[in-house]
Amino acid sequence: MSNQSNSFSTPLSDEIITNIDQLNLPITQKQHIRLLAHCLAIFKEISKNETSTFTEDELLREWCVKKSQKFNDKSFNKIFYEQMSSAAKKLNSFSKTIKKNFNELDLEDLILLVAQDRAN
Repeated sequence: MSNQSNSFSTPLSDEIITNIDQLNLPITQKQHIRLLAHCLAIFKEISKNETSTFTEDELLREWCVKKSQKFNDKSFNKIFYEQMSSAAKKLNSFSKTIKKNFNELDLEDLILLVAQDRAN
C-alpha cells in the first residue's frame, strides 16, 4: 500500500470519531456519517465565514486541486471535486430543510440526515 494515502490528516477530532464509532448503527451508516462529518469540517474550514449555506464553489475547486496534486492523476481531481461538491449540496439542502445555518450543523444533525436517507 502506498504511503500517499497515509499522508492525509483528518479534520475530525478524536472525540467525534469515538462518538461515531460508539453509535448503535450498522457500519455502513457510521461510515456515511464519518464521511459527511469529514466533508462538513472541510467546508467549514474552507468558508471560514458566517454564511447560511456553503456556496464557495471556486474555493472548493481550488482546495480539491491542491489536495489532489499528491496523486499525480489528472482524472482524480475531477472526481474528487464532483464528490465533494455533491456532499456540499446534500448538506446545504439538509441545513435548509431543518432551518439551521450550514456552519452550525453538528454530529447530531448528520446522524439525523443519514437516518432520513435510510428511511427513503
